[in-house]
Amino acid sequence: MKQILSCFLILFISTLSFSQNFKISGELIDEATQTPLESATVFAEKPADSSLITYTITGKKGNFELVGKTANKEINLNISYNGYTPYRKKIALNGEPINLGTIKIAILAEDLDGVTVTANRAPITIKKDTLEFNAASFSTNKNATVEDLLKELPGVEVDAQGNIKVNGKSVNKILVNGKSFFGDDPTIATRNLTKDIVDKIQVTDTKTDSEAFTGEKGDDQNKTINITIDEEKNKGYFGRVAAGAGTDKRFEYAGLINYFDNDLRISALAGGNNINSPGFSFGEIEKMFGSARNRSFSSDGSFNVDGKSFGGGKGITSSRTTGANYANNFAKGTEISTDYFYSAANTFNEDISNRENILPENRYFSTSNSRSESDNDTHSANIRFKTQIDSTFMIEVIPQFTFNKNSEDFTKNETSLNLSNELINQSTIDNKNNREGINFKNRLVATKKYGTKGGFMKISTNSETNAIKNEDFTNSRTEIFGNEPQSIIRNQLSDGEKTTTDINITPSLRFPIIADTLFFNASYTFGHINNKDRRNVFDFNEQMQQFSDINNLQSTDFSNTNNVSKAEGGLSYKSEKIYARFNIGYLFRTLKSEDALRQIEFENNYGALQLNAGFSYKFDKTLSLYGGYYLFNDAPNISQLSPYVDISDPLNITQGNPNLKPSNEHSIYIGLNNYDYKSQSGFYSYLNADISSARVVPKTVIDENFVRNTTYTNVDGNYNLSASIGYNKNVKLDSIRTIKYGANFYVVSDKSVNFNNNIEYSNRSVRYFPSVEVTFTWKDYFEINPGYSINFNNNSFDIDAFEDRSYTRHEFSFKTKTFFPKFLEWNNDFEYVYNADVANGFEKSFAFWNSSLVYSFLKDNGSATLKVYDLLNQNNNVRRVSNQDYIQDIQSTVLKQYFMLTLSYKFNTLGKKGEIDDNPWD
Repeated sequence: MKQILSCFLILFISTLSFSQNFKISGELIDEATQTPLESATVFAEKPADSSLITYTITGKKGNFELVGKTANKEINLNISYNGYTPYRKKIALNGEPINLGTIKIAILAEDLDGVTVTANRAPITIKKDTLEFNAASFSTNKNATVEDLLKELPGVEVDAQGNIKVNGKSVNKILVNGKSFFGDDPTIATRNLTKDIVDKIQVTDTKTDSEAFTGEKGDDQNKTINITIDEEKNKGYFGRVAAGAGTDKRFEYAGLINYFDNDLRISALAGGNNINSPGFSFGEIEKMFGSARNRSFSSDGSFNVDGKSFGGGKGITSSRTTGANYANNFAKGTEISTDYFYSAANTFNEDISNRENILPENRYFSTSNSRSESDNDTHSANIRFKTQIDSTFMIEVIPQFTFNKNSEDFTKNETSLNLSNELINQSTIDNKNNREGINFKNRLVATKKYGTKGGFMKISTNSETNAIKNEDFTNSRTEIFGNEPQSIIRNQLSDGEKTTTDINITPSLRFPIIADTLFFNASYTFGHINNKDRRNVFDFNEQMQQFSDINNLQSTDFSNTNNVSKAEGGLSYKSEKIYARFNIGYLFRTLKSEDALRQIEFENNYGALQLNAGFSYKFDKTLSLYGGYYLFNDAPNISQLSPYVDISDPLNITQGNPNLKPSNEHSIYIGLNNYDYKSQSGFYSYLNADISSARVVPKTVIDENFVRNTTYTNVDGNYNLSASIGYNKNVKLDSIRTIKYGANFYVVSDKSVNFNNNIEYSNRSVRYFPSVEVTFTWKDYFEINPGYSINFNNNSFDIDAFEDRSYTRHEFSFKTKTFFPKFLEWNNDFEYVYNADVANGFEKSFAFWNSSLVYSFLKDNGSATLKVYDLLNQNNNVRRVSNQDYIQDIQSTVLKQYFMLTLSYKFNTLGKKGEIDDNPWD
């Protein structure tokens, strides 16, 4: 160990000794107009291999200052600006500052808009609506995925779950060569495509195809990342296969194969495991979805990929997946992409729960334990078709189909005690549920541009049909003690069907008042939603030994229609720096409900004003301010409206309220984003306020036997205020060592009006979430990434029966990666969590440590990974959940320690004109 540290120290000192600092400054202007050129990319490369040393961006006056450190005596200086001739100069370094004075560059003779023509690709190009990164300019470790590349890009953050933010804004869409890749889940692309095939990473505001076609403003709160494949590497096969086995009968296998031929793209994947992971992660420690940080703390042993469920919610999940994706351009302007997924999961979970229920003049305690095992199978298919008939007319069709089949066995025992520790009630339940669901969605958009001033006509139709059939067997016994003791025994079959049909048609028009600048917008929306809920409950006939006695009290045949008509008009304005919109509309809503079994029928008519407004202002190419306001009307759902009394759980009886009104929701937000690529530092802030009137909330009355009777009502006074602020910075110490650090602060203040035992009260809560993170990277040797976050939660009530409460949770993480010797990689992921406020009998803290050792062979195409999950064997799934009227501590089944050896092999013929890869065995 001492020898290793000594070698490391000698290497560190020698690197510093042979490196020299340099500073190169100058001013960039247009040769013809003599005006400064802002946001040009200035970068230095090594003459030997053109590898990037450092870069910067010119300021508003075209000025730049390039600072770095290198062991080279000469560097190549490059300046790139979109649409201009590139500048290149070899510079000898002498340890002194170098001022190049004024540099003049000329516009290209044939400027292709949106194309950077340069001898050496700039690491960053800032275009009008696009931020573009050159993948080759950012160094990563061998076998790096797109996610690893994204982590190296300035202003880009990727969390442990694979969620991406660019300059503080969330990324909600990932494209590959402009097309979706296995739906909209980003991690399928970012965690399975490798960096070596990537040409550029392009970042834009999220837009629909129709918005991009018409030039409309997109979503200013979300970003889209487009991964472009190098043209020379866009033909051939590439992929990866892996399989692993471990202790405690743990296993995993995965495979992904892709065929690219310019516009044609075919991909297939398959996998399976019993370690709470999607079947197509390849054993990397960061992608171990069963880790405590990613799953256990949220009790979520299951997971979702693009809305497709792979588990039942908690516990340990065994899953298997199969999928395929196809994309192609059939003719000029016609594109199609489609994907199919099959997923299956078996989930086992056991829960232990202690709950304190708080009433205005009393409180009681419930203890329960439950066990569940579920099987879930899902088939889904999606198609995206787009055709541009000519330069003014486009049609897009997006049908989606999902079939789901689920079965679950569930048992639960629960007891309730009063303050004197006397038994008030107890129950046991044994349920067997079987469900089948079919969902079909379709979106059709036809867009026609007219004139030359930015006008267009559009018609959008959205339809959805959802049908669920269920068969539930319930065997339960409920005992209520006290002055009027009773025992309720049920042995029942519930045969039900729920269907929803949702149709929405919106024709819209944009009329230019000032060409390409000021527009009048008008639209009309007709919406029809029909819900049906039929449930037949049969009691078990002991004499006939079958479920033959209809229970009308628990059965229902309820239907509900929600018809909406909305007319809307407004103005929008856009220029190079400013965008603003204001729309006002009025909505007519008719809610009609009928219970055929009980001969109940009612109809309500409502009218509501609707508003939406927004703006954005670009101070320069990196600093922008944006905001918006929405007022919309939301109808109650069918279960809240239905007068049906649900007594399937004798201790929790629920009945809807047909007199509920729609709620009005006000939302206002404002944000500021800035990333200074010159200093490689970013700052963002965001404020949001949501205010509700007539919000639907449950209204519960609890009797002397602690039986809960719940209905629904409308209340005013609910609000949610939130604010976030963040800062991150990259510090390039030299060409091989960098430091990235960031700090975030998030605060939420909300008020909720509720009822406790028929008494109205309000709850105010304030939650603070500060966090810091630092990453130090020494290229080819190691990476260190410590982080810390704390969660403060304070709750106060305006009712004397409730005590004000506060909770604190600490999380400390420490990740390391070691890359020497070159064929060996050692990864560690450590986290310590402390919950100060959980109840006695539950662990307040634990340390969680995952570790893996990766050995590379076959020219880095093959790898053997030995990983240890929960090295300290301390993982648990304890959490405290607090609400207005209860405090609950829950412990669930959790994935425990295991060791696993995984073999992985990747193949790639891209860029070899279809030839098979060089023999890796040589």
